[in-house]
Amino acid sequence: MTLLIASKTRFIPAKDYHVPIETHPHEPHALRVRPRKRRPLRGRQTIEATKLHINRGWLGLGAVASAVGLAGISLFGWPVIAAGGAFSIAALGHMLLGEPARPILERVTMRLPALPPELDGLRIGHLTDSHLGFRYSETNLAWGVEQMQRERPELIVLTGDIVTHHWAIPDVPRLLRGLRAPLGVYAVPGNHDHWEGLADLRAALTLANIPLLLNEHRRLSWNGGDLWLIGIDDVWDGRPSLRQALRGVPPHGFKLLLSHAPDVAESAAHVGIHVQLSGHTHGGHLRLPLLGPFTLPRYGKRYIIGEYQVDGLTLYVSRGLGGAPLRLLCPPEATIITLRRG
Repeated sequence: MTLLIASKTRFIPAKDYHVPIETHPHEPHALRVRPRKRRPLRGRQTIEATKLHINRGWLGLGAVASAVGLAGISLFGWPVIAAGGAFSIAALGHMLLGEPARPILERVTMRLPALPPELDGLRIGHLTDSHLGFRYSETNLAWGVEQMQRERPELIVLTGDIVTHHWAIPDVPRLLRGLRAPLGVYAVPGNHDHWEGLADLRAALTLANIPLLLNEHRRLSWNGGDLWLIGIDDVWDGRPSLRQALRGVPPHGFKLLLSHAPDVAESAAHVGIHVQLSGHTHGGHLRLPLLGPFTLPRYGKRYIIGEYQVDGLTLYVSRGLGGAPLRLLCPPEATIITLRRG
Protein backbone atom coordinates (compact mmCIF):
# COMPACT_ATOMS: atom_id res chain seq x y z
CA MET A 1 0.00 0.00 0.00
CA THR A 2 1.11 3.59 -0.52
CA LEU A 3 0.29 6.78 1.28
CA LEU A 4 -0.98 9.49 -1.02
CA ILE A 5 0.40 12.84 0.02
CA ALA A 6 -1.08 16.07 -1.31
CA SER A 7 1.40 18.39 -2.97
CA LYS A 8 -0.32 21.49 -4.33
CA THR A 9 -2.90 20.14 -6.78
CA ARG A 10 -1.57 16.67 -7.46
CA PHE A 11 -0.74 13.60 -5.43
CA ILE A 12 2.63 11.94 -5.15
CA PRO A 13 3.25 8.54 -3.54
CA ALA A 14 5.30 8.19 -0.39
CA LYS A 15 6.84 4.85 0.54
CA ASP A 16 4.98 2.82 3.15
CA TYR A 17 7.76 1.84 5.57
CA HIS A 18 7.78 -1.11 7.95
CA VAL A 19 10.94 -0.43 9.93
CA PRO A 20 10.74 -0.92 13.72
CA ILE A 21 11.35 2.21 15.75
CA GLU A 22 14.14 1.95 18.29
CA THR A 23 13.46 3.21 21.79
CA HIS A 24 15.94 5.46 23.52
CA PRO A 25 17.26 4.26 26.92
CA HIS A 26 16.73 6.72 29.73
CA GLU A 27 16.97 6.82 33.49
CA PRO A 28 13.67 6.39 35.35
CA HIS A 29 13.91 9.63 37.33
CA ALA A 30 15.89 11.98 35.11
CA LEU A 31 16.12 12.96 31.49
CA ARG A 32 19.56 13.39 29.99
CA VAL A 33 19.60 14.97 26.57
CA ARG A 34 22.74 14.39 24.56
CA PRO A 35 24.48 17.48 23.16
CA ARG A 36 23.58 17.54 19.51
CA LYS A 37 25.23 19.27 16.62
CA ARG A 38 23.14 20.61 13.80
CA ARG A 39 23.38 18.18 10.95
CA PRO A 40 23.17 19.35 7.35
CA LEU A 41 19.96 18.81 5.47
CA ARG A 42 19.91 15.34 3.97
CA GLY A 43 17.56 12.95 2.25
CA ARG A 44 14.09 14.41 2.15
CA GLN A 45 15.32 17.37 4.22
CA THR A 46 16.58 19.26 1.18
CA ILE A 47 16.19 22.96 0.56
CA GLU A 48 13.42 22.13 -1.89
CA ALA A 49 11.73 19.92 0.69
CA THR A 50 11.73 22.45 3.51
CA LYS A 51 10.65 25.59 1.68
CA LEU A 52 7.13 26.85 2.32
CA HIS A 53 4.48 27.56 -0.26
CA ILE A 54 3.73 31.30 -0.35
CA ASN A 55 0.25 32.40 -1.41
CA ARG A 56 0.69 34.56 -4.52
CA GLY A 57 -2.41 36.53 -3.61
CA TRP A 58 -0.54 37.96 -0.63
CA LEU A 59 2.35 38.97 -2.87
CA GLY A 60 -0.11 40.70 -5.17
CA LEU A 61 -1.68 42.49 -2.22
CA GLY A 62 1.75 43.71 -1.15
CA ALA A 63 2.46 45.04 -4.62
CA VAL A 64 -0.88 46.86 -4.78
CA ALA A 65 -0.42 48.32 -1.29
CA SER A 66 3.05 49.56 -2.24
CA ALA A 67 1.74 51.19 -5.41
CA VAL A 68 -1.12 52.88 -3.56
CA GLY A 69 1.27 54.07 -0.86
CA LEU A 70 3.68 55.58 -3.37
CA ALA A 71 0.80 57.29 -5.15
CA GLY A 72 -0.47 58.71 -1.87
CA ILE A 73 2.97 59.99 -0.92
CA SER A 74 3.38 61.72 -4.28
CA LEU A 75 -0.02 63.41 -3.88
CA PHE A 76 -0.15 64.23 -0.16
CA GLY A 77 3.40 63.91 1.11
CA TRP A 78 4.32 63.47 4.77
CA PRO A 79 0.80 63.03 6.23
CA VAL A 80 0.42 59.82 4.24
CA ILE A 81 3.85 58.61 5.36
CA ALA A 82 3.00 59.29 9.01
CA ALA A 83 -0.41 57.61 8.79
CA GLY A 84 0.98 54.62 6.94
CA GLY A 85 3.80 54.23 9.44
CA ALA A 86 1.44 54.35 12.41
CA PHE A 87 -0.86 51.78 10.84
CA SER A 88 2.04 49.48 9.98
CA ILE A 89 3.45 49.63 13.52
CA ALA A 90 0.04 48.90 15.05
CA ALA A 91 -0.62 45.98 12.68
CA LEU A 92 2.83 44.51 13.19
CA GLY A 93 2.50 44.84 16.95
CA HIS A 94 -0.79 42.93 16.87
CA MET A 95 0.66 40.18 14.68
CA LEU A 96 3.86 39.83 16.74
CA LEU A 97 2.83 40.65 20.31
CA GLY A 98 -0.94 40.36 20.44
CA GLU A 99 -2.55 37.45 18.63
CA PRO A 100 0.26 34.87 19.09
CA ALA A 101 -0.04 35.28 22.87
CA ARG A 102 -3.84 34.93 23.02
CA PRO A 103 -4.85 31.31 22.39
CA ILE A 104 -8.51 30.37 22.40
CA LEU A 105 -10.41 27.20 23.26
CA GLU A 106 -12.29 25.80 20.27
CA ARG A 107 -15.28 23.52 20.84
CA VAL A 108 -16.08 21.19 17.96
CA THR A 109 -18.97 18.73 17.65
CA MET A 110 -18.51 15.96 15.09
CA ARG A 111 -21.62 14.24 13.71
CA LEU A 112 -20.61 10.68 12.86
CA PRO A 113 -23.12 8.16 11.45
CA ALA A 114 -20.75 5.25 12.11
CA LEU A 115 -20.14 6.15 15.76
CA PRO A 116 -21.13 3.30 18.10
CA PRO A 117 -23.95 4.41 20.42
CA GLU A 118 -21.77 3.63 23.45
CA LEU A 119 -19.28 6.31 22.32
CA ASP A 120 -21.90 9.02 21.81
CA GLY A 121 -20.80 12.09 23.75
CA LEU A 122 -17.16 11.07 24.19
CA ARG A 123 -14.91 14.14 24.40
CA ILE A 124 -11.35 14.42 23.11
CA GLY A 125 -8.87 17.12 24.07
CA HIS A 126 -6.57 18.00 21.18
CA LEU A 127 -3.25 19.85 21.60
CA THR A 128 -0.76 20.22 18.78
CA ASP A 129 2.22 22.20 17.48
CA SER A 130 3.42 23.66 20.76
CA HIS A 131 6.86 24.19 19.15
CA LEU A 132 8.69 24.61 22.45
CA GLY A 133 11.61 26.95 21.89
CA PHE A 134 9.65 29.76 20.25
CA ARG A 135 8.44 32.82 22.13
CA TYR A 136 5.01 32.25 23.74
CA SER A 137 5.22 28.49 23.12
CA GLU A 138 5.77 27.46 26.74
CA THR A 139 3.15 29.91 28.02
CA ASN A 140 0.62 28.77 25.44
CA LEU A 141 1.26 25.09 26.16
CA ALA A 142 0.83 25.69 29.89
CA TRP A 143 -2.46 27.41 29.09
CA GLY A 144 -3.51 24.44 26.94
CA VAL A 145 -2.75 22.01 29.75
CA GLU A 146 -4.85 24.15 32.11
CA GLN A 147 -7.76 23.99 29.65
CA MET A 148 -7.54 20.20 29.56
CA GLN A 149 -7.48 20.06 33.35
CA ARG A 150 -10.54 22.29 33.52
CA GLU A 151 -12.52 20.53 30.77
CA ARG A 152 -11.59 16.97 31.82
CA PRO A 153 -12.11 15.22 28.45
CA GLU A 154 -12.16 11.43 28.36
CA LEU A 155 -9.13 11.31 26.04
CA ILE A 156 -6.27 13.74 25.35
CA VAL A 157 -4.10 13.60 22.22
CA LEU A 158 -1.06 15.53 20.99
CA THR A 159 -0.44 15.52 17.25
CA GLY A 160 3.20 16.46 16.93
CA ASP A 161 5.75 19.26 16.67
CA ILE A 162 6.02 19.40 20.43
CA VAL A 163 9.46 21.04 20.18
CA THR A 164 11.24 23.32 17.76
CA HIS A 165 14.62 23.35 19.53
CA HIS A 166 16.48 20.40 20.99
CA TRP A 167 17.35 22.28 24.17
CA ALA A 168 13.62 22.52 25.02
CA ILE A 169 13.16 18.73 25.29
CA PRO A 170 14.05 18.54 29.03
CA ASP A 171 11.12 20.89 29.73
CA VAL A 172 8.59 18.47 28.23
CA PRO A 173 7.98 16.28 31.33
CA ARG A 174 7.45 19.31 33.55
CA LEU A 175 5.01 20.94 31.13
CA LEU A 176 2.99 17.85 30.20
CA ARG A 177 2.97 15.86 33.43
CA GLY A 178 -0.28 17.56 34.47
CA LEU A 179 -2.22 16.01 31.58
CA ARG A 180 -4.55 13.26 32.79
CA ALA A 181 -7.59 11.61 31.20
CA PRO A 182 -9.66 8.47 31.93
CA LEU A 183 -8.73 6.91 28.58
CA GLY A 184 -5.16 8.21 28.68
CA VAL A 185 -2.94 10.76 26.97
CA TYR A 186 -1.24 9.83 23.69
CA ALA A 187 1.05 11.55 21.19
CA VAL A 188 2.44 11.19 17.67
CA PRO A 189 5.54 12.95 16.33
CA GLY A 190 5.82 15.80 13.86
CA ASN A 191 8.60 16.72 11.46
CA HIS A 192 10.29 19.07 13.95
CA ASP A 193 10.28 16.33 16.58
CA HIS A 194 12.27 14.15 14.19
CA TRP A 195 14.68 16.93 13.31
CA GLU A 196 15.35 17.85 16.94
CA GLY A 197 15.83 14.30 18.25
CA LEU A 198 12.91 11.88 18.39
CA ALA A 199 14.62 9.41 20.73
CA ASP A 200 15.18 12.09 23.36
CA LEU A 201 11.65 13.41 22.96
CA ARG A 202 10.22 9.93 23.34
CA ALA A 203 12.15 9.54 26.59
CA ALA A 204 10.79 12.89 27.79
CA LEU A 205 7.22 11.89 26.96
CA THR A 206 7.72 8.61 28.81
CA LEU A 207 8.64 10.58 31.93
CA ALA A 208 5.33 12.44 31.51
CA ASN A 209 3.46 9.09 31.16
CA ILE A 210 2.54 9.83 27.55
CA PRO A 211 3.03 6.97 25.04
CA LEU A 212 4.33 7.98 21.62
CA LEU A 213 2.44 6.01 18.98
CA LEU A 214 4.63 5.11 16.01
CA ASN A 215 2.59 3.07 13.52
CA GLU A 216 0.66 1.34 16.30
CA HIS A 217 -2.76 1.33 17.91
CA ARG A 218 -4.51 1.17 21.25
CA ARG A 219 -7.91 -0.30 22.07
CA LEU A 220 -9.76 2.10 24.37
CA SER A 221 -13.00 1.00 26.03
CA TRP A 222 -15.54 3.53 27.23
CA ASN A 223 -19.14 3.05 28.33
CA GLY A 224 -19.13 -0.49 26.94
CA GLY A 225 -17.90 0.52 23.48
CA ASP A 226 -14.47 0.34 21.83
CA LEU A 227 -12.50 3.16 20.24
CA TRP A 228 -9.45 2.11 18.23
CA LEU A 229 -6.80 4.83 18.51
CA ILE A 230 -4.32 4.74 15.61
CA GLY A 231 -1.07 6.70 15.58
CA ILE A 232 1.32 6.95 12.64
CA ASP A 233 4.81 8.37 12.26
CA ASP A 234 5.26 11.71 10.52
CA VAL A 235 5.12 11.61 6.74
CA TRP A 236 7.78 14.28 6.17
CA ASP A 237 10.80 12.73 7.84
CA GLY A 238 9.46 9.61 9.55
CA ARG A 239 8.43 6.12 8.48
CA PRO A 240 4.62 6.17 8.35
CA SER A 241 2.73 2.92 7.83
CA LEU A 242 -1.03 2.76 8.06
CA ARG A 243 -0.87 -0.95 7.28
CA GLN A 244 1.41 -1.65 10.24
CA ALA A 245 -0.63 0.60 12.55
CA LEU A 246 -3.88 -1.17 11.64
CA ARG A 247 -2.54 -4.69 12.06
CA GLY A 248 -4.90 -6.43 14.49
CA VAL A 249 -7.62 -3.76 14.34
CA PRO A 250 -11.05 -5.23 13.40
CA PRO A 251 -12.25 -3.92 10.01
CA HIS A 252 -15.54 -2.65 11.42
CA GLY A 253 -14.09 -1.09 14.57
CA PHE A 254 -14.48 2.66 15.04
CA LYS A 255 -11.07 4.14 14.26
CA LEU A 256 -9.53 7.49 15.25
CA LEU A 257 -6.25 8.41 13.53
CA LEU A 258 -3.59 10.73 14.89
CA SER A 259 -1.39 12.11 12.11
CA HIS A 260 0.68 15.27 12.35
CA ALA A 261 0.25 16.09 8.66
CA PRO A 262 -3.36 16.38 7.46
CA ASP A 263 -2.81 15.53 3.81
CA VAL A 264 -2.81 11.77 4.42
CA ALA A 265 -6.60 11.94 4.78
CA GLU A 266 -7.42 10.28 1.44
CA SER A 267 -5.24 7.29 2.27
CA ALA A 268 -6.73 7.13 5.75
CA ALA A 269 -10.26 7.17 4.38
CA HIS A 270 -9.33 4.42 1.93
CA VAL A 271 -8.41 2.05 4.77
CA GLY A 272 -11.53 2.76 6.81
CA ILE A 273 -10.47 5.48 9.26
CA HIS A 274 -13.50 7.35 10.61
CA VAL A 275 -11.90 10.40 12.29
CA GLN A 276 -8.49 12.01 11.80
CA LEU A 277 -6.94 14.70 14.00
CA SER A 278 -3.98 16.71 12.69
CA GLY A 279 -2.01 19.93 13.02
CA HIS A 280 1.11 20.96 11.07
CA THR A 281 -0.34 23.89 9.08
CA HIS A 282 -0.86 26.40 11.93
CA GLY A 283 -3.80 27.53 9.81
CA GLY A 284 -1.39 29.43 7.58
CA HIS A 285 -0.41 31.86 10.39
CA LEU A 286 -1.72 34.91 8.51
CA ARG A 287 -5.20 34.89 6.98
CA LEU A 288 -7.32 37.47 5.21
CA PRO A 289 -10.82 37.13 3.70
CA LEU A 290 -10.69 36.06 0.05
CA LEU A 291 -6.90 35.65 0.14
CA GLY A 292 -6.78 32.77 2.62
CA PRO A 293 -3.54 31.63 4.30
CA PHE A 294 -0.22 33.36 3.73
CA THR A 295 1.97 30.25 3.74
CA LEU A 296 1.62 26.47 4.01
CA PRO A 297 4.10 23.61 4.56
CA ARG A 298 4.58 20.39 2.65
CA TYR A 299 1.86 17.83 3.33
CA GLY A 300 -0.40 20.57 4.64
CA LYS A 301 -1.53 22.35 1.49
CA ARG A 302 -4.83 20.58 0.84
CA TYR A 303 -6.45 20.57 4.28
CA ILE A 304 -5.52 23.72 6.14
CA ILE A 305 -7.80 24.63 9.00
CA GLY A 306 -10.93 23.31 10.70
CA GLU A 307 -13.21 20.42 9.77
CA TYR A 308 -13.37 18.55 6.45
CA GLN A 309 -15.29 15.59 5.06
CA VAL A 310 -12.96 13.34 3.05
CA ASP A 311 -14.55 10.26 1.45
CA GLY A 312 -16.45 9.32 4.59
CA LEU A 313 -13.69 10.41 6.99
CA THR A 314 -14.08 13.44 9.25
CA LEU A 315 -10.84 15.43 9.53
CA TYR A 316 -10.08 18.24 11.96
CA VAL A 317 -6.97 20.39 11.46
CA SER A 318 -5.99 22.52 14.45
CA ARG A 319 -4.24 25.88 14.19
CA GLY A 320 -1.92 24.71 16.96
CA LEU A 321 -0.57 26.43 20.05
CA GLY A 322 2.81 27.71 18.95
CA GLY A 323 5.09 28.17 16.00
CA ALA A 324 6.64 31.36 14.69
CA PRO A 325 5.14 34.24 16.74
CA LEU A 326 3.40 35.90 13.82
CA ARG A 327 -0.38 35.50 13.41
CA LEU A 328 -3.28 37.41 11.90
CA LEU A 329 -6.92 36.27 12.12
CA CYS A 330 -5.53 32.85 13.01
CA PRO A 331 -5.11 32.66 16.80
CA PRO A 332 -3.48 29.69 18.54
CA GLU A 333 -5.91 27.08 19.80
CA ALA A 334 -6.59 24.14 22.05
CA THR A 335 -9.58 22.02 21.06
CA ILE A 336 -12.31 20.02 22.76
CA ILE A 337 -13.98 17.66 20.28
CA THR A 338 -17.26 15.96 21.15
CA LEU A 339 -18.22 12.85 19.16
CA ARG A 340 -21.94 12.58 18.40
CA ARG A 341 -23.79 9.82 16.63
CA GLY A 342 -25.86 10.91 13.62
